[in-house]
Amino acid sequence: MDINNIALSFFNIWILIAIVIILILRSSIKFIPQNTAVIVERFGKYNKTMIGGLNFILPVIDRIAYKQNLKEQAFDVPSQSAITQDNISLIVDGVLYLKVIDPYKSSYGIDNYIFSVTQLAQTTMRSEIGKLTLDKTFEERENLNIAIVTAINEASVAWGVQVFRYEIKDIEPPRSVLDAMERQMKAEREKRAVILESEGKRQSEINIAEGHKAARVLAAEAEKLEQVLKAEGEAQALIAVSTAQADALDIVGKVASTDNGQKAIQLDLAVKAIAAKQAIAKESSIILLPENSTTPASTIAEAMTIISQLNKK
Repeated sequence: MDINNIALSFFNIWILIAIVIILILRSSIKFIPQNTAVIVERFGKYNKTMIGGLNFILPVIDRIAYKQNLKEQAFDVPSQSAITQDNISLIVDGVLYLKVIDPYKSSYGIDNYIFSVTQLAQTTMRSEIGKLTLDKTFEERENLNIAIVTAINEASVAWGVQVFRYEIKDIEPPRSVLDAMERQMKAEREKRAVILESEGKRQSEINIAEGHKAARVLAAEAEKLEQVLKAEGEAQALIAVSTAQADALDIVGKVASTDNGQKAIQLDLAVKAIAAKQAIAKESSIILLPENSTTPASTIAEAMTIISQLNKK
């Protein structure tokens, strides 16, 4: 019995030792998630920073003091009152995007970096808005965000924190200012509508005037072209008539050089003389005839004289 008791006692001791070893190993092995940093202190003093993966610590003498998230985080900046350069009170809120870049500084450099950065963002916001008028506050929102980020990063370097972006969510002026802005925008819209209407009317009148001008120009050009064509036609007609007369005279001259031509001319002159006497008889009731007017030769001579006088006239 004594031997069995002794063996059982030794077995229990080994089981206890195994349990203690397992507990020690379990407490010394640490699995750290990705993008997470763990600050380990030994005897109350900083020892090391453990990052994602398998890590080991010494039980009892080492302890986990801080655990920092290395992901980019977004925090709401509470609404705050700010006064512009032209003494208008605004209610402003925003969103802050930051990341822990040095776990040691964020653990030992400041007690609560989130609260500190948020407070710094609010004070910087009030300071930057105080440099701008109300209208510029709405226009310079992007520049305002950049200025706030720059100011915060200058102070947060010692805290191991970097601010990437600051976005203003809302800028709320007083109700009286909103009413005034609404009336101003309404007046601007009406003004633009009147200007656009007048511009449209002016452009319409210009187009009508240009249309009338173009019509008159086209009519004048058409009339000018018509006159030119008419003049050219008359000139061509005169040229044709003159050419025909010249050709006729040339033919008459050639024929007149012959005996038959002379006889034809005398006959024609006699006919014209008789016709001339008939015309004179129609105009006057008195006709004077020469004594030798009974012969054909005298009649022809008389006709030649009459025609010569007519041609002189």
